[in-house]
Amino acid sequence: MSLFVREKSFYKTFFTLTVIIGLQNIITFGINLSDNLMVGGYSEYALSGVALANQIQFVLHMLVMGVGEGVVIMASRYWGAKNIVSIKKISSIGMSLAISVGLIMWAIIFFFPEDVLSLFTKDVNVISEGTKFLQIICFSYVFFAITSILLAILRSVETVKIGFILSTSTLIINVCLNYILIYGHFGFPSLGVQGSAIATLTSRIIEFIIIIIFVKRFDQKIYLKLRDFFNIEFGLFKQYINLGSPIIMSNFIWGLAMAVQTAILGHMGAAAIAANSIATTVFGIVAVAVFASASATTVLIGKTIGEGNVNKIKSYAKTLQILYLIIGFCTGVLLFITKGLVLDFYSISEEARSLALQFMTVLSITVCGTAYQMPALTGIVRSGGDTKFVLINDTIFMWMIVLPASALCAFVFELSPLITFICLKSDQILKCFVAIVKVNRFKWIRTFDSAADEVDGKILKAN
Repeated sequence: MSLFVREKSFYKTFFTLTVIIGLQNIITFGINLSDNLMVGGYSEYALSGVALANQIQFVLHMLVMGVGEGVVIMASRYWGAKNIVSIKKISSIGMSLAISVGLIMWAIIFFFPEDVLSLFTKDVNVISEGTKFLQIICFSYVFFAITSILLAILRSVETVKIGFILSTSTLIINVCLNYILIYGHFGFPSLGVQGSAIATLTSRIIEFIIIIIFVKRFDQKIYLKLRDFFNIEFGLFKQYINLGSPIIMSNFIWGLAMAVQTAILGHMGAAAIAANSIATTVFGIVAVAVFASASATTVLIGKTIGEGNVNKIKSYAKTLQILYLIIGFCTGVLLFITKGLVLDFYSISEEARSLALQFMTVLSITVCGTAYQMPALTGIVRSGGDTKFVLINDTIFMWMIVLPASALCAFVFELSPLITFICLKSDQILKCFVAIVKVNRFKWIRTFDSAADEVDGKILKAN
C-alpha cells in the first residue's frame, strides 16, 4: 500500500480544515499572549498570578473541549450519513453537559479562589494577584462553554470559518481593552490584573453574542433552534456517554495534570512560574498546526466512517502519520528559531528570561513527538471509536510516570527547574512508541448504526 493517498479531496479537506482551525487557534493563543505581554509588562507577580489563574481556565477548557470532541466524533459521522435530526439531538446533549461544567467551575472559583490558588503556590503576592483576576474571570465560564459547543457543532459539519472570524474579533477587543484597563489609558483607572480580567470577560460575552447571531441567522446546514436544546433522547444520551465519557475524563485528567505540573514548577519560585507561562504560551502559538491537524483528523475520519467508507481509513491513517511528522519537524525548527524574539516585551527578571529560553528549547524538541502522537491518538484513534484507549494511555503516562518522577526531581532530589521541565515533557516522546503500534494495528476502527442510534461495538476490519 502506498504511503500517500492519491485522492485530491482528502488533501483538500485535511489542509483546509487544518489551516482554518489553525488560524482560529493562533488567534486564540494570541489572546493569551496579549494577556501575558500586557500583564507581564505590569509586574512579574501579576504575570505569575494570572498564569496560575489561567491553569484553572485550562481545566475548564479541557473539560468543555472533551464534551465538544464527543459531539464532533458523533455529529461528524451523522453528517457523513446526512442525519441532521441526530446532529441536533447530540448538540442538545453536549450543550447541557458543557453548561453544567461551566456552572460548577464558576461556583468553585467564585467562593474559594484563594484556596484553589494556594494549591499552586504559597507566594502570597502571587495568590493576591491571581485572586483579583479569578473573581472576575469566573463569570466568563458559562459564556465560554456555550460558545465552544456551538463551534464544535459547526465544525462537525465542516463549517469552520466562523471560528476564525470569532477569534479575530475577540483578539481585537481583548487587546484594546487590555491596553485601556490594565494601564489606565484614555481616562480609565489603572486596574492591573482586574483590568485584564474585565477585558477577557467582555470579549467572551461579545463572542457569545456573535455566535448566537450566526447560528440563528446564517447557518445553512443544521438550522438549530433554541427548542432543539431541550430535546434530549435517553438512548442517544447513553450512546454519547459510552463514547464520550472517556474523552471527557481523559481531558479532565490531562487538564488537571497540567495544573499539577504548574504547581510543581510553582513551588520552585515565581521565576519558574513566569518562565513556564511564557514558554507554553509561545509554544501554543507556534504549534497551532499540530493541534489543528488533530481537529481536522477527527472530522475527516468521522465523516468517512459515517459515509460508510471504512475501507479508506487504513490508507488515510498511513498518510496522516507522514503529514504529522512533517508538521512536527517544521514546528520544532520554527520554535527554536523564534524562541528569543518575544522575551524583550516582558518585564521579567534575568532568571525568568533564562529559564524561559531553556524551556522553549526543550519544547522545540519534544514538539516533534507531540505533533505525531497527539493527533494520532486523539485524532485517528478517538475518532475511529476507541475512546477508552487514550484515557488509559494518558492516565498511565501522566499519573504513574511523569508526575511522580517530576515531583521527585523537584522536591526530593531538588534538581533544577530545567531538569524538572524536561521530565514533565518526556511523555511527548515516550507516547510515540505506543501511538505507532496502536494506529498501525488498525483495531480501533469502530462504528455505530446511525439510523438506529445504537452502538455497534464491533471492531471492523479495514481491508
